[in-house]
Amino acid sequence: MRNDSRSAVSPFGYSALVLAAAGFLGTISSQALAADPLKIGVIAEAQAIAGASIPQAAQMAADEINAKGGVDGRKIEIVTYDNHSSSADSVRAFQRAVNEDKVNIVIASYISEVVLALEPWASRLKTPFITPGAASNEISKSVHADYEKNKYTFHGYLTSAALALSVCDAAKELLVDGKHMSTAVIMSEDAAWTKPLDVGYEECLPKIGLKVLDHIRFSPDTTDFTPIFNKIEAAKPDVIITGISHVGVQPTVQWKNQQVPIPMFGISSQATNSTFGKDTNDAANGVLYQGVSGTGVAVTPKSVPFSEGFKAKYGNYPSYAGYTSYDEVYYIAEAVKRAGSTDADKLVEALEKTDWEGTIGRVQFYGKDDPFTHSIKYGKGLITGLMLQWQDGQQVAVWPKEVAKASMKFPSFIKVTSN
Repeated sequence: MRNDSRSAVSPFGYSALVLAAAGFLGTISSQALAADPLKIGVIAEAQAIAGASIPQAAQMAADEINAKGGVDGRKIEIVTYDNHSSSADSVRAFQRAVNEDKVNIVIASYISEVVLALEPWASRLKTPFITPGAASNEISKSVHADYEKNKYTFHGYLTSAALALSVCDAAKELLVDGKHMSTAVIMSEDAAWTKPLDVGYEECLPKIGLKVLDHIRFSPDTTDFTPIFNKIEAAKPDVIITGISHVGVQPTVQWKNQQVPIPMFGISSQATNSTFGKDTNDAANGVLYQGVSGTGVAVTPKSVPFSEGFKAKYGNYPSYAGYTSYDEVYYIAEAVKRAGSTDADKLVEALEKTDWEGTIGRVQFYGKDDPFTHSIKYGKGLITGLMLQWQDGQQVAVWPKEVAKASMKFPSFIKVTSN
């Protein structure tokens, strides 16, 4: 009698074993798939004052989510790339992130020119992409103009148009109503994001009662601001309304050294970073700047714990783009969970339904019918922004009154009329 083990198993039994083995392997495969990390590429200006917080905040959010089990058992992996503030380096990093490192989604840059260069690549490579800090209106307008092509891009920061409204809303209460100011000069760097910002300024400043006496746009490569400040002083405005991001330290130091007797109020991205006081050797004292959140400001219950946790981990408080980057990792994770997938189109649909209370307020995106498709919504109950001021080496909120920590205070060389 042949001793053949196969003869002891009927054809039906053999088939059952094969099916069982296949099922077992399938289970292992699905478990392995479930364990695959959710990869988020972060392309940022790691050496820039306003950009350094972006990868740090993203990593902090990922660590927190991973400590609680990740996204349905999947860990979040942050893959970082330093773009050296270069559009060309950013494009190369985006291509590498998608094609080689197989990221599922990208967070990138606070520079509008960089984001505008990456937007077509998000379309070509069908990879969702969110900016934590670029402002140009054209980013979200492009999504509106050709939704099917550009739907992969999300504008996770306020547009230049919304930033102008935020500055004007604050100026109305603080400067016009509070200090009886009536005239202004706009001073902006020549960049993609400031063109629509300045259009917004020119429209809303007169509406709130500030007559625009002059409008100065200067090269971001400017090193000597003395002629600019001399020209502004000659116009004798009550306030300088700023639109600066790539510069910040130099004009602020020269503003103090030249004892320009006019306050600076508006957008100053570098001033949002907690190192700005030391960077300017305390020339920043008195500077008023718009932010979406700020040190010690409880915009939401999540704001202060994040900023304090960031300082404990990295030694300084985050810039404005740190707050947004942190929030973005959280609502990306939430969108992946809702979508049940990292498929690009499904993830886009899930992101469009975002309703997330983060560190900067309640985050929702404008829809297809809005001219600023996929930009975060501006307004009461959503994102309104803050006006903060450097006082005695500290950043303090002075508007809106619900979260204000102090009244405006100026250095002795600034001349303002009190109420």
